[in-house]
Amino acid sequence: MRRADRLFQIVQYLRGGRLTTARMLADRLEVSERTIYRDIADLIGSGVPIDGEAGVGYLMRDGYDLPPLMFTHKEITALVAGARLIKAWGGAEMAAAAEEALVKINAVLPDRDRVHAEAVPVHSVSSPELSDAVREKIDRIEAACDTRLRLSLDYADAEGSETTRIIRPLGLWFWGKVWTIVGWCELREDFRMFRLDRIRDMAEGERFKEERGKRLVDFYAQMERECGV
Repeated sequence: MRRADRLFQIVQYLRGGRLTTARMLADRLEVSERTIYRDIADLIGSGVPIDGEAGVGYLMRDGYDLPPLMFTHKEITALVAGARLIKAWGGAEMAAAAEEALVKINAVLPDRDRVHAEAVPVHSVSSPELSDAVREKIDRIEAACDTRLRLSLDYADAEGSETTRIIRPLGLWFWGKVWTIVGWCELREDFRMFRLDRIRDMAEGERFKEERGKRLVDFYAQMERECGV
């Protein structure tokens, strides 16, 4: 384990506010107690608010956090590629957040890792089918899933037949070019999946509480039964 990674792990172990001894840290990180004493001294010297002493134990005062930005090259590749995909195919707010996340990641990475991040060879180009209206729906549905707001959908199926549904939104799925929403349909009293590009109109409604049999975990269980997994 790199020393930088070990220092990060020490901070994470101390975050709980409980007294932690050097022996406990040494056992978890597979190093000597002497190494832990040196690491603790260096962390304190760099401004990390750790209280305690050798032979007694250590704890960290509340309010301090160390951002987990010690990424491997593969992790950097995955983060950059994922952010680029969201910029190309996500909602408007998602895309803006992804771009801002890339800026923040690059700002704190070491020079060598920053060069690697900028050279990640994975890119994505949006489709004209992903209109501004669809991007707005993505953001609104994501927010409704997060805050558990019912959605009223004016929906047209593949044949063009229109229906109005009240659903409890559970999640968004991206299929390469098409976004779908999975929800509990209060008309059919079952799970249903709707394509976002076929939603003609949409309005937020009242909040709902999770009920057994109508949750995302229940949707997954139903899919497993139907697929014989």
